[in-house]
Amino acid sequence: MAKIKTTFYCQNCGAQYAKWQGRCTSCGEWNTIVEEVVQKPDPKDWKSPAAREAKRTSRPLKIAEIENAPQNRWKTGNNELDRVLGGGLVPGSLTLLGGEPGIGKSTLLLQISLQFKFKVLYVSGEESQQQIKMRAQRIDPNPANCYILTETKTQNIFKQIEAISPEVVIIDSIQTLHSDYIESSPGSISQIRECTAELIKFAKESAVPVILIGHITKEGSIAGPKVLEHMVDTVLQFEGDRNHVYRILRAHKNRFGSTHELGIYEMQGSGLREVSNPSEILISRNDEDLSGTAIAATLEGMRPLMIEIQALVSTAVYGTPQRSTTGYNAKRLNMILAVLEKRAGFKLGAKDVFLNITGGISVDDPAIDLAVVAAILSSNEDIPVAKDVCFAAEVGLAGEIRPVTRVEQRIIEAEKLGFATILISKQSKVPNNNNQIKIIKLAKIEDVVSHLFG
Repeated sequence: MAKIKTTFYCQNCGAQYAKWQGRCTSCGEWNTIVEEVVQKPDPKDWKSPAAREAKRTSRPLKIAEIENAPQNRWKTGNNELDRVLGGGLVPGSLTLLGGEPGIGKSTLLLQISLQFKFKVLYVSGEESQQQIKMRAQRIDPNPANCYILTETKTQNIFKQIEAISPEVVIIDSIQTLHSDYIESSPGSISQIRECTAELIKFAKESAVPVILIGHITKEGSIAGPKVLEHMVDTVLQFEGDRNHVYRILRAHKNRFGSTHELGIYEMQGSGLREVSNPSEILISRNDEDLSGTAIAATLEGMRPLMIEIQALVSTAVYGTPQRSTTGYNAKRLNMILAVLEKRAGFKLGAKDVFLNITGGISVDDPAIDLAVVAAILSSNEDIPVAKDVCFAAEVGLAGEIRPVTRVEQRIIEAEKLGFATILISKQSKVPNNNNQIKIIKLAKIEDVVSHLFG
């Protein structure tokens, strides 16, 4: 019988210790170190003994000797997910999807499973087969080729995989799985790491893509050891408020594509609807002209978005004026207010300033600086900005209007959405391609004030 040993793991960060101690020196949390029994018996594999005997050993090769294999991607049938993944699922890849409870992780993957053209095995350790069928009938009454398995033991899961030979495997969730090779409870650090290692070995040797659902902690990070995110190929984060109908899918790590792409969904009774035009949820269509709003042309990865900036400037009731932002960097707002006071002569030091980006998203693109300036000045002067005007430029500390990247793509998107005018930096280079939209180039922040408010 194999030797059994115990070790101590921090349940917050996964750090390993030889003995118990009150505080984890890695993450600084108290009372998170727990003793776990670790057992290492015979060499394990997801394959049967006969298949293990036939497995060949690898040998090192020079780069010139390695054959160029085309990287085929499998379309999931969900355009938003394909965009975030970089074009689709890569055979043999391991994808980890995290998000708040009730945000729609299981709904998204079940929806994909029912629409996939390939044979899918959906393994659930949290719901019964009857519960999943009820949700599946609401999403798609006529599923194509999806198998449902309710199991938490990895050895039994691999037996069923060998029996039906699925082309895609979905695990809901990795925190519910446990392996016989580790004598600790499901969800513990050692169980999560061991089960993930077995799934990675299966995915790489069989070229079957595996998608894992992961729980998150109260801080918003994926539960379990940080090494879990290092082991997988792709880490996706499903964001949004449960009480809000819109969900945002981002890639925090992607070995096969960009991490700057963004997918937007709308939660409906029949599942998640893809939002192909995000500007429809980020711009409010009001008939009345309202002061304190401006439209910015921003980019999320390679995707242009038109977002609405809302600002409210009012006299400070208390001695210290308030500076509050939602979806925008508070320090950058303070910088823009200082530039407006120093370079444009607006006395905003004794006024409250509130800034909000509609749609519940956070934007780091500096191209929205000019729209922030326009919204603040519009609220301060109580003069609305025209609805058909948008902005795409950065504001410098000297009050200069600085150019931004891929301005041509922003102009095309603004023209496509019906905007008549776009304000950009004078230094931006725009090729002459006969745009129908009017392009106004500005050099200083004073030019913005005179153009908008005379």
